[in-house]
Amino acid sequence: MNFCSNCGNTVTFKAVEGDNLPRFVCGNCDTIHYQNPKIVTGALPIWEDKVLLCKRGISPRTGFWNVPGGYLENGETVEEGAIREVFEETMSRVSIIGLHTLYSIPKLNQVYMHFLADLQQLDFQPTEESLEVELFEESTIPWKEMAFTSSTFTLKKFFEDRKNGVRQLHRGRFLF
Repeated sequence: MNFCSNCGNTVTFKAVEGDNLPRFVCGNCDTIHYQNPKIVTGALPIWEDKVLLCKRGISPRTGFWNVPGGYLENGETVEEGAIREVFEETMSRVSIIGLHTLYSIPKLNQVYMHFLADLQQLDFQPTEESLEVELFEESTIPWKEMAFTSSTFTLKKFFEDRKNGVRQLHRGRFLF
């Protein structure tokens, strides 16, 4: 960050009284600019013994498969964001079952929250964000073509839980 979003003057990265981390501070209007991790929300749509995945049509990782998801928008819950992201990427409607994975990528300042969701109908289709949308059985998932470690983690934990007859919250992280 170079300039204050409040007044346009330059900012300095420095210690702030009462805080344990340095922050960007405007020397003109004294605004403290906090920068915190971004929430990525999504859902793994389930239909019988299959899951719905998207082949990305946008950067990053265009042409690779992922669990539908994206950044949480201001003013929405993580569940609302997950439902919106599934619709934006698949044109399908889901109902949330529950939180499945909480996955941190500290180096990228991202926290992923992936839910399990029931796919309401088989009306999915590609969108501007997805080149392909497809239902997969566990044995047909293109593991080597997965876009993100968060999607791979979510899928592996889903199939482990299904095999063991449980449903639980899984926490994971990716460290570079």
